[in-house]
Amino acid sequence: MKLTIKSILPVVCLIWSNVPVKAQEIPIYSLQQLIDSALRNNHILATKLWQMKEKQAKIEEDKIKRYPATTLSGNYLHSFSLGELTIPAGTIGQSSPSADKNFTVGKYNSSLVGLMAYQPMTQQVKIKTGLEADKTDVLLTEKDRLKISLQLKQSVEQLYYGILITRKRLEEAGATLALAQSKLLDADNALLAGKTLIADKAGLQANIADQEQNILKLNIQEQDYMGDLSTITGIIATTINLKETDLDIAPIQTVDEYQNTAKSSNIDLQIANLNKSKAALGIKSSRQSNIPEIGLIGGYAHQFGNALLPVNNTYIGLSLKWDLQSIFSNKQVTRQRQFGLKQAEEHLINTELQVSNDITKAHRRVNQAQALVAVAQKAFTYRQEELKIQEDKQAAGLNKSADLLSTKALLAKALADMFSAQLSYRMAVTDLKILIGQ
Repeated sequence: MKLTIKSILPVVCLIWSNVPVKAQEIPIYSLQQLIDSALRNNHILATKLWQMKEKQAKIEEDKIKRYPATTLSGNYLHSFSLGELTIPAGTIGQSSPSADKNFTVGKYNSSLVGLMAYQPMTQQVKIKTGLEADKTDVLLTEKDRLKISLQLKQSVEQLYYGILITRKRLEEAGATLALAQSKLLDADNALLAGKTLIADKAGLQANIADQEQNILKLNIQEQDYMGDLSTITGIIATTINLKETDLDIAPIQTVDEYQNTAKSSNIDLQIANLNKSKAALGIKSSRQSNIPEIGLIGGYAHQFGNALLPVNNTYIGLSLKWDLQSIFSNKQVTRQRQFGLKQAEEHLINTELQVSNDITKAHRRVNQAQALVAVAQKAFTYRQEELKIQEDKQAAGLNKSADLLSTKALLAKALADMFSAQLSYRMAVTDLKILIGQ
């Protein structure tokens, strides 16, 4: 018997279809795992971390200015002509030469090596102020990084809950589509029996098309959410499988308690306070610039080739430098920085009002969401009871399949509404926690 490819291909396909194939396991990610991944892979956070390291290195650089500045210098000279010192006759009394006497000064080869140290004294107060400003910059960068991380967590949570809500809406849309298809089937049967009109069937078909369109829109929305979540977390969208989250409704504090907590822990308030402190340090620094620069100097010099100077010379002394013009210019600098401080104070007041208003609104949204959850849970419970009644009627033959499907569709909608209300509550709580820096 001659075997051909066409004859054995169906057999091979049948055998292959019966071979158990281990499906690729797609990891399931919890909300916290997605947040951790986003924090690890975010480049803006990484940039802020490097900025913090840069500013910390600036602190170490400025600390060195408190200690003596040491300078090592040296030079070598070869002169092609040397100067002469002439002592005229009779200029130094009895020891005067009878005629002018010429002396060669220096040597053709000369060198000088020196070591000098300068210890700032009056500048210490300004250096200290500069270090305080540097530390404030580090704190500002740290708070910026924390603010970005909180915003990142909020974005991940919104996408996570958005995807879960969309999936529940898809379940609702699927149940509604099944109901519409069942009604169309009943209409077809009634049409064959001459009990309905073609216009009624067209309306049912339009209803099915609407539900299919709704499902398509929800699928597109889920894909968009998945794409955004993949971008933020750095996880490939096709490998993201979301874990259902616990939706228990936890009690919340009073709005006054959140307001009091935010005064010390809200990130925007902390940044505004740091900017105010930095502006005040700027004023302090400009005033300290009027202090004369007095420092202690000391050193050692070794020279060869100049007979008028000692070969070895150790010295110590004081150095004074006072730029008198800066006294007048610093007045204008101080004025500018005072205006900057006023701006920082106004910004702080505005931030306090804004944070207080945001907390009040967020707390109100939490209470509203909590009320919606209670109503949605009640509606879901009633729909469950209604489904049980319809199933009993179905078993007794007292209703149609469309009645059961209609109840299932309403139950799916109630479940989606309850799930949406619960997730809205969680997101409102998250917004409130972010406002108090948690």
